Amino acid sequence: MYRRCGFRYEKKLRAIGATRIAGIDEAGRGALAGPVVAAAVLLPEKFRHRRLNDSKQLAPELREEIYCDLVCNREVRWTVGAVDSAEIDRINILRASHRAMRLAISALVETPDHVLIDGLPVIPFPFPQTAIIDGDCISLSIAAASVIAKVTRDRMMRDFCARFPQYCFSQHKGYGTELHLVKLHEFGPCPIHRRSFEPVAQPLLALEEIAQIRPSRAGRARGEVGVPLSQA
Repeated sequence: MYRRCGFRYEKKLRAIGATRIAGIDEAGRGALAGPVVAAAVLLPEKFRHRRLNDSKQLAPELREEIYCDLVCNREVRWTVGAVDSAEIDRINILRASHRAMRLAISALVETPDHVLIDGLPVIPFPFPQTAIIDGDCISLSIAAASVIAKVTRDRMMRDFCARFPQYCFSQHKGYGTELHLVKLHEFGPCPIHRRSFEPVAQPLLALEEIAQIRPSRAGRARGEVGVPLSQA
């Protein structure tokens, strides 16, 4: 269901004296390959965009168009942070996502007074924060970050596709689609695969799971499977 974003959280913060409010979001947390990428965005108070929304609710072409609108706007301040697959395997995906967020927010030239984060709180974090479940559907600042993070990561995965064409990364962006799992089983993992994720460690098992659940998913346009190993 489409939900229009707004500035209600930002307005509440401005009412108590916060003037520089950043939104932050990540992309690629659930993928089996490639980096996790976070973006931090400071939007001007009078910012308007009729089509900006959670990146997952936008068609790829529209997402690219909105990305260009954001990064070409001189009043929009934005940065990105990325953590690669080797670091994800070393520290786990949750910590890697939080590290990417801290890298992005710390790179902003203008220090934010407050940060709106999609999902749950990030601890530790260098600035006051408000975590919002489904924040990319609610806050324009977070939605802008979601678009920049998603497009940045998608472009990185297309570059990886040129280096490792046998995996078709440009089509699935490293997520656990049936195509990706078939290629993973055929060729084994490449240097950007997250080896701590179970479908990468056990690609044959992942294919067997797809075979078992395929009938119940007939008619669905897209399916992504595979979850990381326990992060405990």
